Amino acid sequence: MSSIQEKHTIAMDLAEAAFVAKLRGDLEQASQLTRQAFENEQAAATLIANQLDAEPTRSVLHRSAANLAVNCGELEAAERLIATALSGNPPTEIAEELKDLFIQINLRPYLQRHGIKVDNEQINALILKNVS
Repeated sequence: MSSIQEKHTIAMDLAEAAFVAKLRGDLEQASQLTRQAFENEQAAATLIANQLDAEPTRSVLHRSAANLAVNCGELEAAERLIATALSGNPPTEIAEELKDLFIQINLRPYLQRHGIKVDNEQINALILKNVS
C-alpha cells in the first residue's frame, strides 16, 4: 500500500472513531481523534500535492483534509489546502465543493469586516440556502 493510501486509510479510520466518540458524548476524545485524522489526511494530501495529473485523488484528499481542518478549528490550514487543490485541475464538482467550503470559512469574517452583524442562525441560513 502506498504511503498516501496508508495515511488516508488511517485518517478515515480516525475520523470514524471520532464520530463514534462524539455520538457517545466523549467530546474530548472526539476532538483528539479528529485532530489525528486531520494530521494524517493533511500528510497524505501533501504527498500528492505536486502530482497535478493525479486527479481526482489529489483534490479529494485536499478537500477531505480541509474539512477535517475546519473541524479542528484550523481555518488557515483549511484555506491553504483549498487553494492547493484549486491550483490543480480538480473535477468541476469537487472544485465547487472546495469553493463552497472556502465561502463557509470566510463568510462571517467578511460580513463582520464590512460592519454587517449576523448571528449563527442567519449564517447557517445563508450557507444552507446556497448549498441547496
